[in-house]
Amino acid sequence: MLIKVCGMRDANNMLDVAACGIQWMGFIFYPQSPRYFQETVIEVPDNICKVGVFVNADPAEMLSIYNRYKLDYLQLHGNESPELCRKLREKGYKIIKAISVSSEEDIRKTEAYESAVDYFLFDTRCTGYGGSGQAFDWSVLKHYKGQTPFLLSGGIRLELLPQLLRFSHPQLIGFDLNSGFESAPGLKDAKRIQSFINQLKQTNV
Repeated sequence: MLIKVCGMRDANNMLDVAACGIQWMGFIFYPQSPRYFQETVIEVPDNICKVGVFVNADPAEMLSIYNRYKLDYLQLHGNESPELCRKLREKGYKIIKAISVSSEEDIRKTEAYESAVDYFLFDTRCTGYGGSGQAFDWSVLKHYKGQTPFLLSGGIRLELLPQLLRFSHPQLIGFDLNSGFESAPGLKDAKRIQSFINQLKQTNV
């Protein structure tokens, strides 16, 4: 399983988390987020893919940030249209589209994006844009019949691992970890992340 840790800000914390054996690291470029990234550089090992998280951002500003930090993926967490996603992808950008989920109706929104993105990220529907710390009923994802791979997000924490191990879907490729592994907004508990990854490996998920 691919592991993405999102909402990173502190340079030393990034290195501690990277050493846990994760593949992707997310940086939030949304000023209203308590995990808003404002540092001048991102320094992580070369094997870590850097994901920039944006919410209804101006495309030109978003691509400027992409180039400045040498990002690998654009994660669009707002109301970005399928057309915008498709245009960005046609220009060579790798796109992750977050879909807020609480019902089967929310799953149907993926249909318009099916050929426009590289991955989906299914998160909990809430009043804001992610980071609620709340999980949703993962069983609703049985209604997702698309071919685009996805990451599961939304309130994932170490204590939920037994339920995660019982969840399966042919397009599930990994988990997105954020507030459930924090000691403070933007500061991750590397030991808890390492424990999560070690237990996943032991069960051969």
